[in-house]
Amino acid sequence: MTHLFDPPTPNLPENRDTNHADAHNTDTHAKNGTAITSDGQNDLEADSQSVLRNPNFLSLWSGQVFSQIADKIFLVLVIAIVSTQFQNKGETISGWVSAVMVSFTIPAILFGSIAGVYVDRWNKKTVLVSSNILRGVLVLSIPLLLWTTKNSVLPWGAPTGFWGLLCITFLVSTFTQFFTPAEQSAITLVVEKPNLLAANSLYTTTIMAALILGFALGEPLLALSDRLWHNVGQEILVGGSYLIAGIILILLKTGETKEDLHRDSFHLWNDIKEGLQYLKHKKTSLSALIQLICTFSIIAALTVLAVRLAEEMPEIKSEQFGFLLAVASLGMAIGAGIVAKLGDRCSRQTLALVGSLGMCAFLGMLAVFSDRFGLGLIAIAGTGIFAGLCVIPMQTVIQEETPEDVRGKVFGLQNNAVNIALSLPLSVAGIAESYFGLQKVIFGLSAIALATGILTWYIARQLVES
Repeated sequence: MTHLFDPPTPNLPENRDTNHADAHNTDTHAKNGTAITSDGQNDLEADSQSVLRNPNFLSLWSGQVFSQIADKIFLVLVIAIVSTQFQNKGETISGWVSAVMVSFTIPAILFGSIAGVYVDRWNKKTVLVSSNILRGVLVLSIPLLLWTTKNSVLPWGAPTGFWGLLCITFLVSTFTQFFTPAEQSAITLVVEKPNLLAANSLYTTTIMAALILGFALGEPLLALSDRLWHNVGQEILVGGSYLIAGIILILLKTGETKEDLHRDSFHLWNDIKEGLQYLKHKKTSLSALIQLICTFSIIAALTVLAVRLAEEMPEIKSEQFGFLLAVASLGMAIGAGIVAKLGDRCSRQTLALVGSLGMCAFLGMLAVFSDRFGLGLIAIAGTGIFAGLCVIPMQTVIQEETPEDVRGKVFGLQNNAVNIALSLPLSVAGIAESYFGLQKVIFGLSAIALATGILTWYIARQLVES
């Protein structure tokens, strides 16, 4: 039975003929370790177990586990260094943390799209391995930086070590901008189309688990590692995780050849424009990107509002807001599991519509019961679950529909847009809450979730009818 909103078959890259593409796909499947019958049908079920039997996906996923853990604990490490090395007694840490967050966010805005253009022209495995190793080396260099700049002050009075730490944070974030589109492109190279939904579900579950680990266990893990290796243990934990990720990814085989790489004349802005033009003409991918942007904006806004929610709930303290974020992350992990199990029984857009309606309902519940700990936790968990139903299918739509020769451009644009979506609410949500109040802002987020889901469903319906 054909679903109403099944995404169309992805177009073949323009620089290849059909026979070459078919031959390349057959070779890639063989390298991935998946069995293909004579009529081209995939013998394996699209579930998490079958994807994990794919040795190349297993390498990619295992590398992501260590990379994600390092990503989530890295900022905890930097803030811990600031509080112990640079913050004066009785001084608020907010200004220091703001500087760190700015240095971490700027590369995402500046280089997100540009990185995707380069990734199209580079071997994905090389990008994945080198970006992790370079990040690992940068983190491991922090103790040397702090030792060589101890008591050193710049002409304008700022600690030299702190500015060096900002530079390392900037570079780590910059290399992450190359890692992300390469990772998204690599998934489509090593996983067959029927298994993409299960692969993305597993990836999202890992990301959410890393978030929970970062929020709930980041500080204890750093403290434990510091006791094991005094003065360098924290950097060994984070930098070592990046290095392990890079070593694991050496085992990855993407099946790429020199002919597969987009190596024609390089025109940066034309390439970015090409990615935008593709999204403009591919309405389902554009609506999927809009859904991702709005969903991540809601998640980012809730990250800021979590502090106010913790203040409203008498059972916890404001500094325990990380517990609320961990509950939301757990909810998204559950949502990812639901998609992996049931996602192929209905279309991607239907899943996103259900996810949007669920987010709308639970955000409304959170607005009403923002001062009730038990009901608030249920609302936060429910919001996370249905957010998973939005994010994973829409990411899969973009992967399924995007031709190989523009994947880096499109995923770079997506990375850039999502990073902006994650950054802007960090400032806007707090200001809006101070003017309109917590409940009204959360109700506003509920309305955004509803409108986004209806828009995605409507665009898909119009395309089917036309």
